[in-house]
Amino acid sequence: MKPNTFRELLRAGKPTLGTHMNVMSPGILEILGHTGMFDYVEFVAEYATFDLHDLDHYGRTSELYNLPAIIKIDQQPRTFLAQRAVGSGFQGVLFADVRTVEDAQECVRICKPETPEDGGIFGNQARRFNYPIYGGTPQYVQHLRDLVVLLMVEKRELVDNLESVLEVPGIDMIQWGGVDYAMSIGKPGQARSDEVKAIEKKVIETAVRMGVPPRAEIGSPEQAQYYLDLGVRHFCLGWDTGILFQWWKANGEKMREILG
Repeated sequence: MKPNTFRELLRAGKPTLGTHMNVMSPGILEILGHTGMFDYVEFVAEYATFDLHDLDHYGRTSELYNLPAIIKIDQQPRTFLAQRAVGSGFQGVLFADVRTVEDAQECVRICKPETPEDGGIFGNQARRFNYPIYGGTPQYVQHLRDLVVLLMVEKRELVDNLESVLEVPGIDMIQWGGVDYAMSIGKPGQARSDEVKAIEKKVIETAVRMGVPPRAEIGSPEQAQYYLDLGVRHFCLGWDTGILFQWWKANGEKMREILG
């Protein structure tokens, strides 16, 4: 079992920088690892196509570059997806579509070891993250305790009960989701409206005040200062699909002009 350097940074109170991968590709992950610029990578499985073999290959590659991987998963089946990813070597889970305190508690329980003191439902699993040890050791339990649990704040119901959700023990970080929030209040396509941006600001300020680190998703370093001024110290920069689209479109247009 590999040390969770993402957890170590959080424990030390240091800022973190991650990036998104929408494409399940250990090859692209290897290129990212060569940069040495990021503290972790988020595989956005909620939007991706993958199988269990892919998760194992992704876990192996992330370990090769000491680049912890976290996974963003669908709302169902939460337990299966989260625990299979952890078994493949992922070091954190970002849960989408959380609505209630009970949802948040369940997300934490999924990732915590099934011991009397932890109260989780993650039992002994002989998967690649703990080979060649069968599992169930004190080291195995500590590995599960070190998993990073993140929640998307993207539903009106959760925002209305934000403080109660943030009081749930075991939540390590939150991430605002403006697109889903706008949909949940009946205003699709208005994620950047003044109304929704004001709610985002309130969510971030509340999280900072309550000691639950908020993370900001940004498309460029120039967007960071607004969030830094709000007290944000954790960022996830860029999306692989967006980077490819922007390069292809911009340079394709230039070449079309050259070609007439």
